[in-house]
Amino acid sequence: MKQYKILPFCLLLTAIGSVQAQEKPAQWDYQSCVKYALEQNIQIKKSKILLDESAVNTKSAKAAMFPSLSFSTSHNVVNRPYDQSGNNLVNVGGSGNYATSGGSSKTNYNGSYGLNAQWTVFNGGKRLKTIEQQEINDQIAELDITETANSIEESITQIFMQILYANESVKINENTLAVSAAQRDRAKEMLDAGSIAKSDYAQLEAQYSADKYQLVTAQTSLKNYKLQLKQLLELDGEEEMDIIMSDINNENVLTALPGKMEVYEAALASRPEIQSSLLDIKASNLNVNIAKAGYMPSISLNAGIGTNSMSGTNRSFGTQLKNSWSNSVGISLSLPIFNNRDTKSAIERAQLQTSTSRLNYLDAQKTLFKTVETLWLDASSAQEQYIAATEKLKSTQISYDLVNEQFNVGMKNTVELLTEKNNFLSAQQEVLQAKYMAYLNIQLLKFYQNLPIEIN
Repeated sequence: MKQYKILPFCLLLTAIGSVQAQEKPAQWDYQSCVKYALEQNIQIKKSKILLDESAVNTKSAKAAMFPSLSFSTSHNVVNRPYDQSGNNLVNVGGSGNYATSGGSSKTNYNGSYGLNAQWTVFNGGKRLKTIEQQEINDQIAELDITETANSIEESITQIFMQILYANESVKINENTLAVSAAQRDRAKEMLDAGSIAKSDYAQLEAQYSADKYQLVTAQTSLKNYKLQLKQLLELDGEEEMDIIMSDINNENVLTALPGKMEVYEAALASRPEIQSSLLDIKASNLNVNIAKAGYMPSISLNAGIGTNSMSGTNRSFGTQLKNSWSNSVGISLSLPIFNNRDTKSAIERAQLQTSTSRLNYLDAQKTLFKTVETLWLDASSAQEQYIAATEKLKSTQISYDLVNEQFNVGMKNTVELLTEKNNFLSAQQEVLQAKYMAYLNIQLLKFYQNLPIEIN
């Protein structure tokens, strides 16, 4: 009875552990997003399965170094309905050797039993090289997991930055809409007082509607970026996410950039795609050696014990097994002479694969340098744009404030007001775009230096 009481309790603990393992944070910052994605992402789980498969292949390669042992038995019933001799020939153990059963029965039974062992002593070092090659494949599979994780973290970084950008853009458009509403209300008062024409009021009304539309567009963009983040995190699209919006200041944006070659050299030493390409060259070279082993002789040892029995004799089953008992041991040598060019073709294919692996490594290096160079140039350019856009924003804001004041006292018309307002809004968007472009590329440069991304 105690077993039945313990079982539900164990199930309850298992359920609690499962819930805790899948527990989601109440608020999502950048680090919690990355951590959750690395645990839940389907692509990473698939890569881990491939690593497990590679580990199984390595175990199989190592097991090939040991002898094999097998048991075999065969049983046969032979019927000769027209035999008149009274002495039936019996195929002993299915070996092709016949013996007289000595009985008068037309139906006879015979059986054989054997235990056999075989061990390949030498095959040109093929097994050892296969083990070494498979261990390299294990390392490549581990690097593939890291590469997938890096790709996901980069994607999260980009989308998270887009969310921060869209969130700040929403705030700008909210402020713009509030100003548009105030200007529209002020224009209504001026229209009622006869200070402006109805057409001027209509322009401000239209501008208010346009600003309202821009706000909706910015809010939709923010929702879309959040949805993309949910998809990366394998979350339900309907699930709410309380994202902590980081505050990016000038110090974060205008931080000194590392040297381009400094980033590239650090990336060469740490990026999994580069390490994987190097290991692939080693594995390809081993594949050439494995193919060359086809020219080498193969030496195997074999041993076995066996016995047989038959019906229609005067001896007991145990006596038959004892008298038929046999032991064997032997050695076999296989020396390849001509195999229709199979070995030579295998070597040539392996050598071509090695050349391809070397080219893949060079291509990976060039792709990495191109990526680092692009990130560095984008970061440098965005920093310069941010400085210029910030200065432009200051002058544009001063101009807009002056025109707005003059409009309120009737010194500027609606067209001049809206022109300055649009210039001010455009300057705000330019600052915002340069700000997050610079910060994104700065963080990615850190990432390629094998430094952690920190979005606070």
